[in-house]
Amino acid sequence: MRGGPDLQRWLDDPALRVAYHRHSTVPAHELWRAARTVPLSDTGRLGRLVRWRIPGLERDVSFDGLFRQPPFMVLEETETALVSGLVGRIWTLRRDYPLLDTPEDFRRWRSRGTARVAFAHWVSGDGDGGSTLSVDVRVQAIGPQGQAGVAAVRPLVRAFGNLIGSEGISAAVRRAEGR
Repeated sequence: MRGGPDLQRWLDDPALRVAYHRHSTVPAHELWRAARTVPLSDTGRLGRLVRWRIPGLERDVSFDGLFRQPPFMVLEETETALVSGLVGRIWTLRRDYPLLDTPEDFRRWRSRGTARVAFAHWVSGDGDGGSTLSVDVRVQAIGPQGQAGVAAVRPLVRAFGNLIGSEGISAAVRRAEGR
């Protein structure tokens, strides 16, 4: 992905990965501005699933706001990219996401029976005046219990991961293009 962050430096051995990309006719800075303002409430099932997994979120929190507040931590940011991470037992229904103090804490996290998750969002110019919005989510299981937990959520990711592209990214492109 041209212009995207180096996710290998944050999470080098993913057990699970979801990636989507969508082209837009608007320049990169306009698409990034629009993507940062999309609220969960504009993304249908995706927004409802996120709020179910992270109780207490407001319906109208933007995705940008979501990935900047606990349980997430900003790992890296540029003018048109944001990488956030979280750690914990992502497969449980209770909110089991330890809070980290620094990006280096995320990089060093190795607590057995948990997972590290990196969420990267970025826009790259296409050279024709348009741009592409990309999302890449990577999950690394830690220890045998972590592997079992990640295996348990894999069917859910297969069933609902496409909502990132069909509802999340599409909402950002529609907003950027004024549709």
